[in-house]
Amino acid sequence: MGETPRLVATDIDGTLLRDDRTVSPRTAEVLARISARGTPVVLVTGRPIRWMKLVYEQLAEPLPAICANGAVVYDPVGDEVLRADPLAPELLAEVARRLRAEVPGVSFAVEVTDSRQMRHEAHYPMRWDADHDAIRAVESPEELLEAPAVKLLARAGEQDPDAFVELVAAALEGLAEATHSSYSGLVEISAAGVTKAAGLAWYCGRLGIDAADVLAFGDMPNDVPMLTWAGRAVAVANAHRAVLEIAHEVAPANGEDGVAAHLEKVFGVG
Repeated sequence: MGETPRLVATDIDGTLLRDDRTVSPRTAEVLARISARGTPVVLVTGRPIRWMKLVYEQLAEPLPAICANGAVVYDPVGDEVLRADPLAPELLAEVARRLRAEVPGVSFAVEVTDSRQMRHEAHYPMRWDADHDAIRAVESPEELLEAPAVKLLARAGEQDPDAFVELVAAALEGLAEATHSSYSGLVEISAAGVTKAAGLAWYCGRLGIDAADVLAFGDMPNDVPMLTWAGRAVAVANAHRAVLEIAHEVAPANGEDGVAAHLEKVFGVG
């Protein structure tokens, strides 16, 4: 990579956001300055579209987002999905069948309608206040698998997240992608080949930008494909060990405006 990246890609939770889910004024200002100079900034996240409002409200202007770990490419200006790569119903059914056989007590939720809505089994543990318009329980397991889903979520009580994702990935090898971005044993499942790297590569291809010219930030295992693909990979200091092992550089922690601090240095802003 040359001195100045042609595109900046950053994870949100645990990377760009502080632990209280706020974007610091410093971070918002740095992103605005870089965008104003003509360098695209893209948010690359496991979050669904419906959760992006929380972030956009704290930025000078909404930024393009690759949501659901690469399955959805979203233009917030036009509220338009540019690309979606969901798990088909028959694939969802096979994934669920394998995991029910392999993981006692597993429960599922799905992100549907390009991640604008979520459906979950009645016994799936919700970790946040449900938006009843967008999030609701299904009446039967079959109903959960009727529509294409950009992400399938699996829980089985409290699990070691790294061990649990290995178990799920082994059960689904060749069928779907499994990753995680939490410390509570939540596994996130996408269609085969769908990762943050794939979504970002598609977006960069539209702009004529090569991987070598991308600067990417992340903190969790679901960021590893993107960080491996990008020409310059930066982990925040609070990152999971899998991210720290493959990063080219380490920025300060998310609570210390690590992304902003690193961008100020690279772009000479701040």
